[in-house]
Amino acid sequence: MNLIIDIGNTRTKFSVFNRGEVLITVPVDEFKPEDVLLLKNEHPELNKVILSATKDYSQELKKTLQKNFEQFIEVDAKTPLPIENCYETKDTLGKDRIAAVVGAFDLYPENNVLIIDAGTAITYDILNDEKQYLGGNISPGIDMRFNALHQFTDKLPLVSQKKYNKLYGTSTENAIRAGVQNGVVFEVDKTIDIFNEFYDNLKVIITGGNAEFFEKKLKNSFFVHFNLIAMGLNRILQYNGEI
Repeated sequence: MNLIIDIGNTRTKFSVFNRGEVLITVPVDEFKPEDVLLLKNEHPELNKVILSATKDYSQELKKTLQKNFEQFIEVDAKTPLPIENCYETKDTLGKDRIAAVVGAFDLYPENNVLIIDAGTAITYDILNDEKQYLGGNISPGIDMRFNALHQFTDKLPLVSQKKYNKLYGTSTENAIRAGVQNGVVFEVDKTIDIFNEFYDNLKVIITGGNAEFFEKKLKNSFFVHFNLIAMGLNRILQYNGEI
């Protein structure tokens, strides 16, 4: 059994996998050493762990993981992957991005895949059918766009995401909401259109905290996988146990 820890910019999730199948996925404010011991007590078969962190975490947690697991991997630019990483600046590549790409490879190993992670930022990453991660795009996320309009203007209010299906707004608040939310939909749809022109038999996966926002809004077909990063980290852990 494998323990997967994903420490992101805004949230932390841990997952337990058994033979490639996820048993539990839990979001927490912070994953602590006592959580490790509790999980080990509940699941004595846990013997391998992989950690991906986009921000600093306690060294006490690291020592606890190293002490209590047969195999401990902390993802970095040198971690062996089951795909070829063609990114030029591997040290600056977000660990969540490459993990999501590996998760997509695990799901669709024979396809071109466009991975869209709709979180704090919106990232677009392309994996070809030759097992090569080619690169991608980074765009502001939905909440970031709302915050930017408020912070960088004198009079525009801070607006939050809310269901709004009209093409334009008839108040300043709804004009912002329509501009941000429709704009994100237009951007994602157009991006998918362009990648479809260049890559045959393209699968599109959307993941991240705002993945649900796009349901029934895009004209293009796509698949939602909320545990894509955890799946990718588990695949990386399995791969490193095989080599």
